Amino acid sequence: MSSSIRAAHEDSILLAAEAVFAERGFDGATMAEIAARAGLPKANLHYYFATKAELYRRVLAGVLNAWLSAAGTFESSSDPAEALGRYIAAKMDLARQRPQGSRIFASEILRGAPEIQDFLDTTLRQWVESRGSIVQKWIAAGALKPIEPKTLLYMIWATTQHYADFAHQITTLNGGDPLSDEDFNTAKRQVVELITAGVLRPGPKG
Repeated sequence: MSSSIRAAHEDSILLAAEAVFAERGFDGATMAEIAARAGLPKANLHYYFATKAELYRRVLAGVLNAWLSAAGTFESSSDPAEALGRYIAAKMDLARQRPQGSRIFASEILRGAPEIQDFLDTTLRQWVESRGSIVQKWIAAGALKPIEPKTLLYMIWATTQHYADFAHQITTLNGGDPLSDEDFNTAKRQVVELITAGVLRPGPKG
């Protein structure tokens, strides 16, 4: 089997698994349903992923890596307004593009993270510490108000992921229709403005 065919099969499995895990949860999802969604025999699914737990972790890894990569702006820009703005906007876009992945992560955390606690203890903790040190440098330089970096990150996560995890509530309060692209882009701009305005130190007047 060529590497391109294998990659295509894995991608279709992961997309199907993300949908099924979001709908059924880890306990309710079955490998048979995931295989059916992916259009593959169950035996083929087990060829790529031996267990449901392995597939579940792979799905979560894809979601988490996308989220963590979105904060690459912290290193690529020395301007906190630009870095934070681009990070928040990227997280909003991911909430719209991959809402199911966000819901799977939320469900996993509500269960006490039985499958990914090791990731929280290592990769995520280290990532938070590294971004926190950048926030502290911005504070020391007088660009940000003196805030706890984790509080800022938690606020960004809670606000942006709300648009995925509570999409049904948003749709209900929007008269039964999902947000249009125009409405979502307006919300994204306002979320960026509200969060950054709350933490940036104003420049000198005049």
